[in-house]
Amino acid sequence: MENDQFKLPENAQRELKPGEEYEPILSKNKKYQEVTVWSVCIGLVMTILFSAAAAYLGLKVGQVFEAAIPIAIIAIGLTGLARKNDALSQNVIIQSIGGCSGGVVAGAIFTLPALYILQGKGYQIEINFWQVFIASLLGGILGILFLIPFRKYFVKEQHGKFPFPEATATTQVLVSGQKKGKDSLLLVVSGLIGGLYDFIVSTFGWWSETITTRMMGWGAAVADKAKLMFKINTGAAVLGLGYIIGLKYAFIICCGSMLVWFIIIPGMNLIWGDQIIDLMNTGVSLTLGDMAPEQIFKDYARHIGIGGIAMAGIISIIKSWGVIKSSVSLAANEFKGKKGPKEVVERTQQDIPMKFVVIGIVAVLIITFLFFWLFVVHNIWHALIGILVVAVIAFLFTTVAANAIAIVGSNPVSGMTLMTLILASIVMVAAGLTGPQGMSATLIIGGVVCTALAVAGAFITDLKVGYWIGTTPKKQEIWKFIGVAVAAATVAGVIMVLNKAYGFVGDGALVAPQANAMSAVIEPMMSGGNAPWLLYGIGAGIALILNFCKVPALPFALGMFIPIDLNIPLLIGGAISWFVSSRSKDKQLNDARYNRGTLIASGFIAGGALMGVVSAILRFANVDMMARTSDGGFFNETPLSGLIALIMYIAIIVYMIWDSKRAKITDENN
Repeated sequence: MENDQFKLPENAQRELKPGEEYEPILSKNKKYQEVTVWSVCIGLVMTILFSAAAAYLGLKVGQVFEAAIPIAIIAIGLTGLARKNDALSQNVIIQSIGGCSGGVVAGAIFTLPALYILQGKGYQIEINFWQVFIASLLGGILGILFLIPFRKYFVKEQHGKFPFPEATATTQVLVSGQKKGKDSLLLVVSGLIGGLYDFIVSTFGWWSETITTRMMGWGAAVADKAKLMFKINTGAAVLGLGYIIGLKYAFIICCGSMLVWFIIIPGMNLIWGDQIIDLMNTGVSLTLGDMAPEQIFKDYARHIGIGGIAMAGIISIIKSWGVIKSSVSLAANEFKGKKGPKEVVERTQQDIPMKFVVIGIVAVLIITFLFFWLFVVHNIWHALIGILVVAVIAFLFTTVAANAIAIVGSNPVSGMTLMTLILASIVMVAAGLTGPQGMSATLIIGGVVCTALAVAGAFITDLKVGYWIGTTPKKQEIWKFIGVAVAAATVAGVIMVLNKAYGFVGDGALVAPQANAMSAVIEPMMSGGNAPWLLYGIGAGIALILNFCKVPALPFALGMFIPIDLNIPLLIGGAISWFVSSRSKDKQLNDARYNRGTLIASGFIAGGALMGVVSAILRFANVDMMARTSDGGFFNETPLSGLIALIMYIAIIVYMIWDSKRAKITDENN
C-alpha cells in the first residue's frame, strides 16, 4: 500500500449526507490477515503485562492508567520490527485483545479488594482466587455479550454523532504508525510535546497540575466561607480530549459541572451550613459549613450526578428499544431457522450471530446464578435475587457505559457500581441477608456488574477503531473473550499476591481508593444504613427535564459526577476546535485545520497516556524527583507554581491553535 492509502477518509468524523457511505481504510471487499499466531500471541502478552501493571499500580499508588494507546504504540513497534504483512489489521487485533486489561482491571480493583478490607476490620469473610477470577471473568463476558447487539447502532448508525475521543486518538496512532509522512511526524512531535509536558508536571512538579482560586487569599476565603471555587486541570492530554469531544458536548458537560459547583454546593452551604447531614448513616460528624467544597461534592453533590446517570440509562434503553427489538427479532428468526432472501453481510459488518449471543447471555447468567448459589450465598433464593440484580443493572447500564465512552472517553463505572452496591444491599437486607455474608455477596455482585460495565465501555472503543480502519468485528468479538479470561486470571493473581505482601488495612497497606470507598458504603448499608435517595431523585429529575428540553442528559449528568477541574479543560479544548475550524470562509481550509488539530490532540492524548505509565512506575519504585521549596515542602503546592502553570497552559493552548492553523488545503490531498 502507498502511504496516502493509510489515511482516514474526510467523512470519518462527520455525519454522513443522505445516500453517502463511509468507506474504511481497509477495503471491505478484500480479506486481510487479522487473527494470526503473531497478533493473538502479542495481544495476550500485552493483556498479561498491562493487567498486572494496571492492577499493581492502581492498588499500590491509587493510579489507574489507560492501556489502549500504549498497547497500540508497542504493537506498531513490534510489528514493524517483525516486518509483518497486513500490519495495520493485525495491530487492531493486538490492541483489541490487549485492551481487555483496562476494563477487567477497573472492574476488579474497584470492588473486590473491599472484601479484604472488611476482612481486615474483623468481619468473617472468606475470599479466594477462584471467587475473584470467576467474578471478573463472568462480568467481562457478560459485558461483551450485552454490547454486541448495540455495536452497529453505536459505531455505524450514529456515525459522526459521537466524537469517540479515545478511539480517535488510538486510530490516529495506529494509522500514522503505518506511514512515513507529515501526519506521522506531526503525531510524533505533538506526542513528545504533550507527553513531556504532562511528565514534567507529574514527575518533577515544576508547576501545579491544577490551577485553583485557592492560590489567592481571597479565593481561599471564598472557598472556605461560601464554598465557591474554580479549578482547572492543566494537563495536555485532557486538553486534547476536549478538542476531540468538541464544543457542543464539552459545553453540555461543563453546564452540569457548573450547576453542581457554582449553585448546588454553595446553595447547600447557605441553607444547611450549620447542620450535620448524614444521609447514609455513616457517622458524619462535620457540619456542611466545616467541610471543604471538595468534600461536599464527594459526600453529597456527586450523588446527584449518579442519579442523573442512572436516569440517563433508563432513557437510553427506551430510545434504543428499536435496536433491542430488532436484535431479539433477528435472534428469534435464527432460532426458528427462517429462510428468506439471503442477505450478504459485508466483512466489516459481520458480528457473532445473534442466536449465539442470546444463548451466551442465558448460559452466563445461569453459570453466574450457580456461582452465587454454590460459592457465595449458599442459598438458592438469595442467589436468584443476586442474578436478577446483575442481569437488570448490567443490561441497563451497558448503553450508559458505551454512551459515556463515545461522548467523553471516560466511563463513570465507579458511580454506576456505587448505585449497584446500594441497590443490591437494600434488596439483600430485605431478603434477610445481612452481616458479613451479605457484605461478601453484595461486593461480588458489584464486582460482576462493575467488570461488565468497564469491559463494555472499553470494547465499544475497540469496535469503533475497527470500524474506522476496516477490520472484522466478529473476529474482535471472538478473541475479546479469550483476552478477558487471561486478564481475569492475571488480575485475580495480582490481587492475591498484593494482599499477602502488603495487605489492604493497616500501616503500609495498599491505597486501593475505590475499593475503600465501596467498603465504606457497604458496611453501614448492611447494618441498617440508608441511601441518599433524595439526591438520586434530584439527579433523575434533572435528567428527565433535560430530555424533555431535547438536551442530551448523559453528558450533563457526567458533568455533575466528574470533578470540575477535569471538565473545564474539555470546554477549552472544544473551544479551540471550534475556533480553528471556523476562522476561514473556505470550508476546505477549515476542515484541513480541524483535521490537523485532531492529530495534535491525539498526540497529546497518546503522549500523556504513555508518560503517565512511566510516571506511575517511577512513583511505585519510590523515585521521588519532585521539586522542593527551601523549607522542604512541595514546590507545586505554592502560589508561584500556580502562576507558572497558568503561563505554561496558555503556551500549550497557543501552540495548539498556531500549529492547527498552519494546515493547508494541499495537506488534505497528501
